[in-house]
Amino acid sequence: MKIIDLRTMRGPSYWSVKHYKLIVMKVDLEDFANRWSDAVPGLDARIMQLFPAIGQLQAGAEAKKYFAKYPPLTREHIADGEPLGHLIQHVALELQRMAGMPVYWGKSYSAREEGVEFVVFAYQEERAGRAAAEAAVQIVEALCREQEVDLQPIIDELHEIREDEFFGPSTWSIVAEAASRNIPYIQLKNTSIIQLGYGCNQKRIQATTSSKTSYFAVEIAGNKNRTKAMLHDAGVPVPRGTTVYSPAGLQDAVEELGYPIVTKPLDGNHGKGATIKIKTWDDALVGLEAAQKYSRAVIVEKYVEGDDYRLLVVNGKLIAAAKRTPAAVTGDGTSTIQQLIDQVNTDPRRGIGHEKVLTQIKADQHTIGLLQGQDLTLESVLPAGRTVYLKSTANISTGGTATDVTDLVDPYNVLLAERVAGIIGLDICGIDLLTSDIAIPLNETNGAVIEVNAAPGFRMHISPTDGLPRNVAAPVVDMLFPPGSTARIPIVAISGTNGKTTTTRLIAHIVAAKGYKVGFTTTDGIYIQNKQLQKGDCTGGQSAEFVLKDPTVNYAVLETARGGMLRSGLGFHTCDIAVVTNVAADHLGLRDIHTLEEMAEVKAVVPRTVQKNGWAVLNADDDLVYGMAKGLECRVAFFSMDENNPRIREHVEQGGVAAVYEEGYVTIYKNSYKLRIDRAAEFPVTFGGRAGFNIENSLAAALATYLAGFDKDEIKTALRTFVPSATKTPGRMNLYRFPKFEVIVDYAHNTAGIEKFAEFLNNTPATRKIGVVSGLGDRRDEDTLSFARVAGGTFDEIILRQDRDLRGKTKEELRELMTQGLRLDKADLPITYIEDEMEAIDHVLATAPEGAVIVLLTENISGTTKKLEAYEASLAV
Repeated sequence: MKIIDLRTMRGPSYWSVKHYKLIVMKVDLEDFANRWSDAVPGLDARIMQLFPAIGQLQAGAEAKKYFAKYPPLTREHIADGEPLGHLIQHVALELQRMAGMPVYWGKSYSAREEGVEFVVFAYQEERAGRAAAEAAVQIVEALCREQEVDLQPIIDELHEIREDEFFGPSTWSIVAEAASRNIPYIQLKNTSIIQLGYGCNQKRIQATTSSKTSYFAVEIAGNKNRTKAMLHDAGVPVPRGTTVYSPAGLQDAVEELGYPIVTKPLDGNHGKGATIKIKTWDDALVGLEAAQKYSRAVIVEKYVEGDDYRLLVVNGKLIAAAKRTPAAVTGDGTSTIQQLIDQVNTDPRRGIGHEKVLTQIKADQHTIGLLQGQDLTLESVLPAGRTVYLKSTANISTGGTATDVTDLVDPYNVLLAERVAGIIGLDICGIDLLTSDIAIPLNETNGAVIEVNAAPGFRMHISPTDGLPRNVAAPVVDMLFPPGSTARIPIVAISGTNGKTTTTRLIAHIVAAKGYKVGFTTTDGIYIQNKQLQKGDCTGGQSAEFVLKDPTVNYAVLETARGGMLRSGLGFHTCDIAVVTNVAADHLGLRDIHTLEEMAEVKAVVPRTVQKNGWAVLNADDDLVYGMAKGLECRVAFFSMDENNPRIREHVEQGGVAAVYEEGYVTIYKNSYKLRIDRAAEFPVTFGGRAGFNIENSLAAALATYLAGFDKDEIKTALRTFVPSATKTPGRMNLYRFPKFEVIVDYAHNTAGIEKFAEFLNNTPATRKIGVVSGLGDRRDEDTLSFARVAGGTFDEIILRQDRDLRGKTKEELRELMTQGLRLDKADLPITYIEDEMEAIDHVLATAPEGAVIVLLTENISGTTKKLEAYEASLAV
């Protein structure tokens, strides 16, 4: 078996609109082609032995929801016969679950090629999903061949990936809370920074610091001496202490404070380098050394008796409190300390790192040192009932436990915590204090605030070992996005085969004319406030995210093409308005999309992501686009070039909205009313009404912006001021008028596109119509012949050239195919072959007769533009 293709979906896609994070792989079963599991003796037993939980119902809401619809895989299923692709899917999911990444959704189905399967499954972390895909194929093949499989290295690798790259529990709690409120999020590349919301309304978090967190406050909290001094001056109980830099300074501190003491680095966090309850000089030296691994300056404080509590304050309010207990074991009279640790670690709530509610206890050097101080080792047997602490701090990440005590906190201590957060200036603040009882005012227990933390961990509150879990992420999201505010910006997404770019630019122009700061993507680049920031085909998910991450943008208009959707899915989860222009035979045979119906399914991804109160704007003249309305959860509006289209009449009679080209006008139909925007001939993009395809694009743009709340006159004015040019619409109907002839630069590259262009050219007077054309190597032969046939029937003369990127075919193959197609209906058509595009343009400019119309169907838009500008300049000399 081998993987032919492996893709990562990061948003809604052809395979699922609701499951964003998917691995899509194409597997050649090779020796096992056309064999199901029942044809491989003993495969059922071997799979269930290796993955005993694969057929068990899983805990958790997501698992129950999935398994209610899709029963778990059982040994009986495998014995009765399952496609091997289906087994690969289940193994890939189970591998991730075994590594602490609970994922469930998947599907598999046969590809067109014999013995090839598509396997699609969910992932939690991208790199882990890809690793699970590769491992699953290897494992299923090994089991089919009755070979031994060692799972542990695979699970260990997936665990490491999860710990390295997946959100920690604190970050995830905030992200999940935001997502539950329909607030989108993006992880900024190569960082742990998460963007919540889009464009100008975005906020950012990193762990539990936010874009509202004061850098000044973080600096104060990071300097323990400064923090303690400020709290002391404000009447907050703090431990007595001093700062030392050497054993001599430590000696002075011990003499001043007396034992027991605490040592910790001046600018440490998360308990790193801290040692508590030191009672001897030798232990004090060890504590100094441990602290100086993190900071030359070491704080020495008088040890305060009491239990360890963490109080969490968000936006000035106490949200949660937890009593923390360091990792510990209790003797049974027969087991060694190491055996007791191993027993504790069997608790199913304990996992590696942040994988589960609790973290497994590791007996590290710090643990061994603590034991030595009590004349113990890991091999010591503890008497029954004796408890030994294995860490000097109560951090959950080192195996500690937490008990929620939020409802027990005395009002004095509530006020104290809220004052401390305000004194330091932190919006999200963790306050550590020691006291004998949190239900008694701190000043009555001789307790003290021992530390103030920026970026406090949330795990002890959202998943305490005992007590009520607290949704501490909710007040964080409330703070970032107060009631009445929005995290989103309007998104209009445009898909289809032809007309996407022009429609995108028309909509962006209308929106910008009203004063919005628009970001838009097209096949020629990314534009922020009409400035091109990136060149090239920018119609995929990454380009969409580029716009949505820009903090100056308050409106997004996104051209969304087939390639990006099949490569990685959409760059957004939902949009407000989706426009689908048409579906035609283009790019068929690429990326396993072979029919027009399959292509329509790809394009339909966009309207399926529209929010329920949003709009899908669909072409009623195109059967496949019209059919996309079925099953949509959003509102639907149609546009048509035919005022008598029965689909439009029926839709409007039922109270729907439509845009129609009627009596020369772009008109909005709403109920029984007609709202005429303007005569289409008045829009420069229609070339006096001759360019029917741009009337169609204007209909789509006018309808989309009308539904978005734009006024009729705003739409009219904007459409009248949109002048196609090399700057405004590069490569789309760019007209150059020279003294002897006219030149039109366009991008028509498929049969549907050239047919519509031919209609325009038939209404354009000229002494001779000359086309400079080429074929595309990644199209099916029948598509190339069809395109060439229409081009041959449209022009009086052809200059045949080649693209720089031949896309899989040779120059000879493309020349032969194009020549054959060009002469299918016009055997005597004059064809001049000039391979280089720029040389072909030079030739036609030098030889075209007076009154001719030259059409350059270009690949190199910028090069063509420069060539024509240079020609224009030469005429002026």
